[in-house]
Amino acid sequence: MFKSRSEGNVVYKCTVRLLEDLDVLECEFQPHHKGSFLLDYVCEQLEITEKDYFGLRFVDSAKQRHWLDLAKTIIKQVKDVDPLVLSFRVKFYPADPLRLTNNGKLMLYQQLKRDLRHGRLYCSAGEAAALGALIVQDELGDYDAETHTGEYVSSLKIALRQSEPLEKKAMELHQKREPGQEPVAVYDEFVGIARSLETYGIDPHPVKDHRGTQLYLGINFSGISTFAAGRRTQHFRWPEVHKINFEGKMFIIHLAYSEDRREVKKHTVGFKCPSGAACRYVWRCSIEQMLFFTLPTSQHASVVSGGGFFSWGTKFRYSGRTERELMSEALQALRQQKLNNTSPSKRKAQSVPATPSSPQGDLAEIRYSSLPRSTMSEPLGGCGDHMASSVYCTDNPLPTLETVSEEARKTNGESNDHLSDYYFRDSFDHSSSESGFTAAANSANAIGDHHHHHRHGASSGAHHSLLHHHHRQAYTTDNIPALAIHSVTNHAASIIQQQNASNSAKNAKKFSLVQAFVPSFVFVVVVLIVSAIYILETDSELFASMRNWPEMICLRYQYYQPLKEFLAKKFGAIF
Repeated sequence: MFKSRSEGNVVYKCTVRLLEDLDVLECEFQPHHKGSFLLDYVCEQLEITEKDYFGLRFVDSAKQRHWLDLAKTIIKQVKDVDPLVLSFRVKFYPADPLRLTNNGKLMLYQQLKRDLRHGRLYCSAGEAAALGALIVQDELGDYDAETHTGEYVSSLKIALRQSEPLEKKAMELHQKREPGQEPVAVYDEFVGIARSLETYGIDPHPVKDHRGTQLYLGINFSGISTFAAGRRTQHFRWPEVHKINFEGKMFIIHLAYSEDRREVKKHTVGFKCPSGAACRYVWRCSIEQMLFFTLPTSQHASVVSGGGFFSWGTKFRYSGRTERELMSEALQALRQQKLNNTSPSKRKAQSVPATPSSPQGDLAEIRYSSLPRSTMSEPLGGCGDHMASSVYCTDNPLPTLETVSEEARKTNGESNDHLSDYYFRDSFDHSSSESGFTAAANSANAIGDHHHHHRHGASSGAHHSLLHHHHRQAYTTDNIPALAIHSVTNHAASIIQQQNASNSAKNAKKFSLVQAFVPSFVFVVVVLIVSAIYILETDSELFASMRNWPEMICLRYQYYQPLKEFLAKKFGAIF
């Protein structure tokens, strides 16, 4: 990582590798910049509009891969990486890749071509030859008998295990192609063939099942799959996945499915990863893929917690837009384009202001009811004041990156609003008691001031009648504040006694709760430990299925067995 100082500002430099191995991009960022800043800059340089399908990946000092979190600062994520090199890759392979436009489709084609060359896009020999012929068409152009002579395909890298029969088959298919084909047509054909494969969008993660068999775990838009010898052995669709969790090195999938649509069956599957960091990486990739392809909007995303009782917990909050949001925005843009391309007469007829018989508020519903509804899209809604925060409103600008001071100022503003609302509700709840006490005290003070004023007038008067009048008035007013102060004092004393009694009752209740909670917690922990030891040590068939749970297997081999051996060595050495 390179760091330079310019005018008191710290600037970090990094290198971003693009999808073509020889293409790199030098970038700069500051300590307050988040991951979205770097991704936006790369997509802007490459002129990519569908940036939500892409991401930046890096490898830490422990050789573990990570996706750059767009919602966190860059420097905190890559502080141990030196030199700082990131890779620009397709993160979410779309379910319908032909919807991508311009450079977005080109980047997806380059990513799939890269997957084929590195063996991630596993396919048969015939499919590899068809894809190889399209690569030859893209890089060498139309077949020319004078130029393309001999084994001209051997100079190109088209597959991981490239053989002579594969090259010959690719040359035959290339020679049969019609000349004059546009590059976009080649991209569409290549992406269409790749989309039909089971390994489309799969980044294989090495795992082992409960028997110790080596498998590869793949995650894409349809769900989670396992592969053995290049073939898919299991497939868990996203509607069947109830929960995803991990425990140490164990990656756990909780399934809930119904075969006859009557009875819901639950099943748990576990896979052992090479390390705990690799397990957390698989868990996070699964959560991100599931939320991106299943959530209607990113506003529905909540904080997802991972890790069990015996491992460090991990929290993750999804940031960015979902695929349904992207499809809804594309539908809205298409609709706007059609409206702009309509004839002036139709546009004039559509722009007639609303009359009392056709209220303006119903126009949004009428317009939306005429739209073709997709099963993957959500209602677009309006862009009024009540929808100002909606992601579907095209009038709202995209969130921009703010400086540290602006973020702090924004956070303070939100906290002040929250506190003001809290104090408002608190004062509203206590208005019945506190307002009465305050009003009585104010009236007593006012009467006391009035009494003091009259006493001063009586001592400075010249006439006896006036002095007698003031003395009588002073006597009259002297009794009023005494009574008022006496009543207010009694009222205040009763309120204070009530508050003290309520506070003592609360303290007694809290103390009793603590006394009741600690023994209960200790009892539950002791019962769980004894039960776990009994289940792991006994050979009873009653707990056979329970001992095969992924959680119990992880508990046995990662915690219980090492602890048992450690205690045996210690006590064996003592005795």
